[in-house]
Amino acid sequence: MNEMVQKPSKPGDERATRQRAAREAATTPGADRVRVNDPDRTMANILQVATAEFADKGLAGARIDEIAALTSTSKRMIYYYFGSKEGLYVAVLEEAYRRIRRIESELHLEDLAPEQALRTLVGFTVDYQLANPDFIRLVMNENMHRGEFISKSATIQELNIPVIHAVRDVYQRGVAAGAFRPDVDPVDLHMSISALCFFNEANRHTFGAIFKRSLDTPAATAQRRESIIEMIVRFLRP
Repeated sequence: MNEMVQKPSKPGDERATRQRAAREAATTPGADRVRVNDPDRTMANILQVATAEFADKGLAGARIDEIAALTSTSKRMIYYYFGSKEGLYVAVLEEAYRRIRRIESELHLEDLAPEQALRTLVGFTVDYQLANPDFIRLVMNENMHRGEFISKSATIQELNIPVIHAVRDVYQRGVAAGAFRPDVDPVDLHMSISALCFFNEANRHTFGAIFKRSLDTPAATAQRRESIIEMIVRFLRP
């Protein structure tokens, strides 16, 4: 049977209600239901496997059958948890953004002097994207969809508010201290940081092949990391 892409479920309350129902169903006796002992762990396992599948093959290429085969659940239960293939894809995007924003919140930038806070944030972004190529591929795939599915997720919109607040706080403290110039928009600054860090990972293979440079050595990685940090810091200096 050909796998069909079903209509995406609405993110938010509907998904939370469905997942609560799935947890209850997972422990309810029934001859035709797949039961698991730990629904939360099952959903986490599904999201982990689905992340790799969607990052590698995109929404169109990924198959629920393959995701089910690599997890401790069934195709039927995946649809029960997430509603549809597109619902699972949105959940994967949400988890990807939730993870990076959660770690960012643990940097405690407010405890650092403005320039050091900026260096810490940029360095973290370089390191995270280098260590998490699946995040890069998911974002690239979603851009191929012109942001269609991210725009449907109120969760992703909310998850990205704190990072703008953090960038704005660091920047405004730097302006007040005379360390940064006063005419930069915080969203534009966040975009500039993301652009440099994203390109560093997304284009390393093509850039390395075209210019005959090995960009994967520890020395090359450290040099590029420092260059990105310096570009952002010097961009903000008065």
